Amino acid sequence: MPQSMLLNLKPFVSSAPPTLNWRKQINTGIHVDGNVKIRRRAEVVCFGMLAPRKFMRKRKTVEVFKDAADEADQKNWRKLMNEIEEGGSAVSVLRTQKLKNNFLPKDLVLGTLVRFKQLKKWNIVSEILEWLRTQHWWDFNEMDTLMLITAYGKQGDFNKAERVFSYINKKGYPPNVISHTALMEAYGKGGQYNRAEAIFRRMQSSGPEPSAVTYQIILKSFVEGDKFKEAEAIFETLLDNEVSPLKPDQKMFHMMIYMYKKAGSYDKARRLFSVMDERGVPKTTVTYNSLMSFETSYKEVANIYDQMQRGGLRPDVVSYALLISAYGKARREEEALAVFEEMLDAGVRPTQKTYNILLDAFAISGMVEQARIVFKSMRRDRCSPDLCSYTTMLSAYVNAPDMEGAEKFFKRIKQDEFEPNVVTYGTLIKGYAKVNNLEKMMEKYEEMRVAGIKANQTVFTTIMDAHGRNRDFGSAVVWFKEMESCGVPPDQKSKNILLSLAKTEEEQIEANLLVGYAIDQTVVDNIHAAADDDEIDDDDEIENDNADQTISSSMEIDDEAHDQTVDNVHDDDDDNDNDDDDEEEIDDDDDDDEEEIDDDDSQIRPSRHVIMV
Repeated sequence: MPQSMLLNLKPFVSSAPPTLNWRKQINTGIHVDGNVKIRRRAEVVCFGMLAPRKFMRKRKTVEVFKDAADEADQKNWRKLMNEIEEGGSAVSVLRTQKLKNNFLPKDLVLGTLVRFKQLKKWNIVSEILEWLRTQHWWDFNEMDTLMLITAYGKQGDFNKAERVFSYINKKGYPPNVISHTALMEAYGKGGQYNRAEAIFRRMQSSGPEPSAVTYQIILKSFVEGDKFKEAEAIFETLLDNEVSPLKPDQKMFHMMIYMYKKAGSYDKARRLFSVMDERGVPKTTVTYNSLMSFETSYKEVANIYDQMQRGGLRPDVVSYALLISAYGKARREEEALAVFEEMLDAGVRPTQKTYNILLDAFAISGMVEQARIVFKSMRRDRCSPDLCSYTTMLSAYVNAPDMEGAEKFFKRIKQDEFEPNVVTYGTLIKGYAKVNNLEKMMEKYEEMRVAGIKANQTVFTTIMDAHGRNRDFGSAVVWFKEMESCGVPPDQKSKNILLSLAKTEEEQIEANLLVGYAIDQTVVDNIHAAADDDEIDDDDEIENDNADQTISSSMEIDDEAHDQTVDNVHDDDDDNDNDDDDEEEIDDDDDDDEEEIDDDDSQIRPSRHVIMV
């Protein structure tokens, strides 16, 4: 079949006769057309995702200028912005510009400030404003001061925010809700939750009256500081129509839904979702994403997705990613691929994280060819694979299992100038443990140590389990103790695996003592006496149903769905800045729909890679 025809195929499931023509409708309302050939194990073919989409084409932008002078000014300003972004400092560029032209137009300075404020680069905003305070040609007024304290509040620099707050009082400016809210936010982002609460209580008692933005930020501070009771108390007050100073808005509901999710109170989160309907608070895509992020059943996630579409809301990249993740975890690869195709057809550009989720859906089941197509598609869509992508692709070989292919791909990781981390090595170690090649497993462990990478709980547990399954309980115990000696406290999973490896009564007692379970001393004495008399027979091993439950089919990746949805809530208040009317606004930041991968690669695990928005 010509390659051009392959590129236009829609996803379908292939195997062998008997052959059926079918049209499958997923309960999300997404339709998948294709030919299904069923034999034993269904295989998803995903050449269709390689077909070019409209959003992938480069668009030519046509700019219109008033005149030649306006065109020159715009180009000079853009050049100035690029110099600031490349250098990371604004003052040196502005100072050079001033010396070069003997003056610095105020419009240029204001435009630069506004643009960096829109980009939420608050460090540059504060740098420019601090410099303007020292310039005699600039009238540094109250509005500039409010913007400066807001910038420090966004950065969580409460020391500088306090200094500006004192300057405001010294200048005799009237008490302002913006300055108080900014100082409160600085304390909250700086981890000074009690001091943030003190500012809020003082505003309640003596003014200025807290605004909706103030309530949003104090709720956010309480939730980030795990002060759930305090946040709940404030929100309950807002729900009380008799005493509430204002009605809770959409963003407050979003924050509380996230809080209940963070606290594990999923029923309360669902009830709050219903309260929004009762109070006529409009729901957005972020609202539904928040609910989808903590559901564990793909059916529930798909149901919420359906509700969102019936409500006339368009799914964003986070919505699609959450649904793809749910299908991937349930090992329903064809549905995951169908959702991804639907996202592309809808013109929603996939992010690097979204690709990683689809890649993981195939990797979990060891579907190497399909994972390779996804991996290849990333570069086409200008989503360069990161180390998480490479590690997830490596796990596809491991789960196949194809250790020869895994070794070759591991070399490619280094060739592509990525440094393998503990998760990458852990994936290979798990693979050799899975095929019972303890020699290669230990070889990779030593290679990891030589590279200066410390083992984590997953690596230690994998090695311990591999030795135990080879009837070497003594070595399993050694590795359990090694975990503790290396400063890595065993988690409950490690303890459960050690207990499952114990076969004889003596081993069971030793395992229970190691994990901290109390054992009757009489039983211990009897076992020790029996051991002294060599009366323990290896044939008297006790089978444990959990013995076969070793390391899960793939190592865990931190669930970041909440980051995707919560980032929309957390950063919505970034537009709480002062304009000429002293109005406080919170605008949705579309850029926050892009998921962010944790900076700590050691926390990225290549098996349940989930978005988050």
